[in-house]
Amino acid sequence: MNAYKPVHRVAIVGTGTIGASWATHYLARGFDVTATDPAPGAEKALRSYVDAAWESAATLGAEPGTSPDRLRFTADMRQAVADADFVQENAPERPELKVKLFADIDEATPPDSIIASSSSGITMSAIQAECRRPERTLIGHPFNPPHIIPLVEVVGGTKTAPETIRDAMSFYAAIGKKPIHLKKELPGHVANRLQAALYREVVHLIEQGVLDVADSDDAVSWGPGLRWGVMGPNLLWHLGGGEGGIQHFMDTLMPRLTEMWQDLGTPELTPELREKIVDGVLEEVNGHSVDELAAQRDAMLLRLLAVRAASGPHSDTPGRSA
Repeated sequence: MNAYKPVHRVAIVGTGTIGASWATHYLARGFDVTATDPAPGAEKALRSYVDAAWESAATLGAEPGTSPDRLRFTADMRQAVADADFVQENAPERPELKVKLFADIDEATPPDSIIASSSSGITMSAIQAECRRPERTLIGHPFNPPHIIPLVEVVGGTKTAPETIRDAMSFYAAIGKKPIHLKKELPGHVANRLQAALYREVVHLIEQGVLDVADSDDAVSWGPGLRWGVMGPNLLWHLGGGEGGIQHFMDTLMPRLTEMWQDLGTPELTPELREKIVDGVLEEVNGHSVDELAAQRDAMLLRLLAVRAASGPHSDTPGRSA
């Protein structure tokens, strides 16, 4: 894989929620997409998802001539990937399944294609173990839903070639994603670990009776969550340091933050605490369905992304190179 291979045809392996969302994004970006999934009714569910999500995907920048009609489906995985330039795998999170599936995809695809996994927790070193050409395999983990959220975590395994990382990063960026390169493998990658760290403290505060469920959600979404939708925590601390910036923050404010670290909780998720959170969430949603809440979320995300896009190319922070 010395030269970058242009991508024209994308294969989606596994068409659950993540795979269907990926398919929507690739279709909206002008690719011919072939999807495969062995589950009964998979094609009907996939096409229904794409139709429902199409308007949102198109709002974020559909290429001329794009259409859901460019989606093909086959239950034959080998047929689906036979002419793919790029494969996005989205099978269930079971290591033994991923290992076997990747070996089969590796055998069936053109040798110069890239094979990416959406795996949220399994490392590529484990997944690529039985591939004959592991150098062209990597993790391309999206954030849900992929047709709206730009983030993709790119991380290779021990046998992944540097050129594969380079080409995947370039490809994802070219189709409107915001790829970040993880220099090391670790369970859960990065974004899910950040979520887990925050939610551990949320659960601790609920357990301790500091907040109820609804207030804990408000504490995040109406406070730091609003700022995090604009800049990341390091840049925000730079602003928090005033004229002295991040250096002033590290010298004067960071010691107080590290003292707080010592008091963060490690709650035990007992059956009683689970029930307390479930009851609190059901009270908070007030009878609205999951689909209704997801539609509300996506509409707000689209408006936020539009604001970010208007602020500069690739929604980068001012002054940051793409």
